[in-house]
Amino acid sequence: MPSYTVTVATGSQWFAGTDDYVYLTLQGTDGCSERHLLDKPFYNDFERGAVDSYDVTVEEDLGEIQLIKIEKRKYWYHDDWYLKYITVKTPVGDYLEFPCYRWITDEKEVVLRDGRAKLPRDDKTQILKQHRRKELESRQKMYRWKEWHPGFPLSIDAHSHSELPRDIQFDNEKGIDFILNYTKAMENLYVNRFMHMFQSSWSDFADFEKIFVRISNTISEYVMQHWREDFMFGYQFLNGCNPVLIRRCTEIPKKLPVTMDMVECSLERNLTLEEEVKQGNIFIVDYELLDDVDANKTDPCTIQYLAAPICLLYKNLEKKIVPIAIQLGQKPGPDNPIFLPSDATYDWLLAKIWVRSSDFHIHQTVTHLLRTHLVSEVFSIAMFRQLPAVHPLFKLLVPHMRFTIAINTKAREQLICECGLFDKANATGGGGHVQMVQKAMKDLTYSSLCFPEEIKAKGMDSKEDIPYYYYRDDGIKVWEAIKSFAEDVIHIYYESDEVVCEDVELQAFVKDIYVYGMRGVKASGFPKMIRTRETLAEYLTVIMFTTSAQHAAVNFGQLFLGMYPDEHFVEKPVKEAMAKFRRNLDEIVNTITERNKNKKLPYYYLSPDRIPNSVAV
Repeated sequence: MPSYTVTVATGSQWFAGTDDYVYLTLQGTDGCSERHLLDKPFYNDFERGAVDSYDVTVEEDLGEIQLIKIEKRKYWYHDDWYLKYITVKTPVGDYLEFPCYRWITDEKEVVLRDGRAKLPRDDKTQILKQHRRKELESRQKMYRWKEWHPGFPLSIDAHSHSELPRDIQFDNEKGIDFILNYTKAMENLYVNRFMHMFQSSWSDFADFEKIFVRISNTISEYVMQHWREDFMFGYQFLNGCNPVLIRRCTEIPKKLPVTMDMVECSLERNLTLEEEVKQGNIFIVDYELLDDVDANKTDPCTIQYLAAPICLLYKNLEKKIVPIAIQLGQKPGPDNPIFLPSDATYDWLLAKIWVRSSDFHIHQTVTHLLRTHLVSEVFSIAMFRQLPAVHPLFKLLVPHMRFTIAINTKAREQLICECGLFDKANATGGGGHVQMVQKAMKDLTYSSLCFPEEIKAKGMDSKEDIPYYYYRDDGIKVWEAIKSFAEDVIHIYYESDEVVCEDVELQAFVKDIYVYGMRGVKASGFPKMIRTRETLAEYLTVIMFTTSAQHAAVNFGQLFLGMYPDEHFVEKPVKEAMAKFRRNLDEIVNTITERNKNKKLPYYYLSPDRIPNSVAV
């Protein structure tokens, strides 16, 4: 009688194994096997990290195996099991892979297809079409859209992390990492010791430097020594944690009435201010978004303030960017003076500190929260709702969505909720951060997420004119590597533009993002439909870059770009494309490493070996 060898791999996460009864059924084109019991309680199979093999004998050959059904039945108590994959060796010696990478909870069952990626048009039999449809119907019930605040991108319909589908919750190791990292951060920053400093006036700048006491690395020490200097202030606009606001100034705005007399001593080319503007040597950062945002009033004993400054910067003869004028409000007038480098030392320093404070608020709430976390959650929900696991784009994107919904749900539970950490530690807490996101939505456009296009729109694309903008240089390299990988995958599965247009699941995915993520706003520029392979490549690059590189540039790393421990793809051409992608990334790492040698301020945030695959922190 024909015999099939079935190999079952259990995840290595804590508590990934199970002692429950596990049954398997093989569904082939020529028949279905009986329900086989694979594991009984206390047989020591399906333990954490285990790979177990079984022989399944049938009376007649089943033909091509299309589906595998795995059932888990409770023995004593509910025992979640993380199933990585199943492989099947057929009677003729062929090997089939069935990726799972999911939790099987309670007394549930999963039905798996083999790992070959398929578009909707590739499914010819009714049983495969039905499996595809049922998976999406089930997911759409679990992954529901919900409005957290008016005007925000929609998010997952869950009040707490525990309400999320089990497959997207933090596993135990990740949860413990979250607690340990938070505890370590608190310890490093001595938060409890100097929290009172944030709630009262500081008597000396030495108080500020105490923040760096426990942060010991070469860059932080260099910053601590030079943070008051103009070159460091300008450098941070290019390569700090918020390098997305600076733009080339094409005209001095009327709301910033800077005169030649004010800045003449800062200009080095014997040109007028207007001539410096025309030559492209003047840059501007405008924090208009903060204008009229309410400052935190949650603590009646602590009066907090917000500024909405405008900062004018100059490219000197060394091609370094330095500040030449700062106005702390949007409306010029006697009570809103323009501060200059020629002012008294502490007046100028305090003006720069106010700019840095405003930059912090924009960075945390707009650059980081809205433009990486919330946007990535939109991509994640739409993917789970509209792309089945067999779809090649699900396999491509799922590594970039790992834990994103979970971390955002945790943030809504603990950080940015009412009485959360934002309310306690930020001047935009108590509702100001909500106002900021609502205002920033008008600037959240598709083109602004296309990295090279956004850099060019800000007039920051010339390496010759602006040689020290490493965020731009490294970001474009990573963008191109991701885009090349996306193109390779697209050309494997989409032989023409017509195939792209006919992919109803892809089009539903794109529509979900536009309707629910971007709230159906035409001005966002997000497409409602994808019609060509070229457009699809750019669209996927936006998603993959935003969830990995862009987040890394404004945050920090964990699981790295190009590494795919969960093997959702099984086909050789895709694995070759992955290998090529990793080679391209390795070249970028080597280039960045060589450039950073002997630099006092190395820039490595966009080095691929430091870029996480997903928004998970």
